[in-house]
Amino acid sequence: MSIKERLETLPWDTLARYRLIEIIALWEGRVTSRHLGNAFGIARQQASRVMKTYRETIAEHNLEYDPVIKGYRPSANFHPQLTRGEVDEYLQLLGNHDNLNPHFTGLGLGQANTEALRLPSRSASPPVVRTLIEAASQGARLEVTYASLNSPQGEERILCPHTLVYAAGRWHVRAFCEKHRAFRDFVLSRFRAVPELFGETLDGGQRKFDNGWETRVTLRLGADPRLSPDERGLIEQDHGMVDGELHLPTRGALVQYVLRELGINPDYLDESPRAQQLIVLNHDEITDWLFVSSSA
Repeated sequence: MSIKERLETLPWDTLARYRLIEIIALWEGRVTSRHLGNAFGIARQQASRVMKTYRETIAEHNLEYDPVIKGYRPSANFHPQLTRGEVDEYLQLLGNHDNLNPHFTGLGLGQANTEALRLPSRSASPPVVRTLIEAASQGARLEVTYASLNSPQGEERILCPHTLVYAAGRWHVRAFCEKHRAFRDFVLSRFRAVPELFGETLDGGQRKFDNGWETRVTLRLGADPRLSPDERGLIEQDHGMVDGELHLPTRGALVQYVLRELGINPDYLDESPRAQQLIVLNHDEITDWLFVSSSA
């Protein structure tokens, strides 16, 4: 029986568990019964059976058992059977099951009977993502080669990462940069080689010292007052406003990304109120955060 034929007979929850096995194994470099237990609320014995049946029915040679971790690692010949092998799958999975990884912030997965616009994904290699996650989990420093518009060929940096973030249509890691002595955003697709771990994060490089990350901010948005009362009422209804305002809690470092997602430029007012639609009501309160999270 082909894999396609097997999939047609699998219950949805079983397929979801098999997909999680592939995604976690590829991007974290290991998968254990604890991953399945945390994601699906199943007992360890049941989770172990799921991994066993994955190997027996889907891809016997994808996973190799490691007694040290009491789980499986991807083999040298690992090839996804139920997933695409793209980093978006991993990061969206964690967004849907945020208890799987405390070093992640992102979006949830879509639901059945819906369609979402899927734009081209920026590339990121599994070894790079694995190392970033490992460093964030261990509180370690990384030596990286990172490309930017100022250094397109890449330059060496020392980073202390703490969180993977999806924002403004791309994935980045929030990290302390020892070169700039500041927390910045580093796009995953711009790492030019697998980072190397060395030593613990320096004092001041931990997440608790990232003021932009630890500070909570509430954006207050409203309909453009230049619109007619009926037009404003429609915009307010579209966004579920209460008393003419939409309150969006976020982190200081993410304020500008939230505004980008909503198509709002806080420093520019479109000549057409119908094009503008939304405005920031508490501009003075968020000014300090508009450029605090500059990309490296």
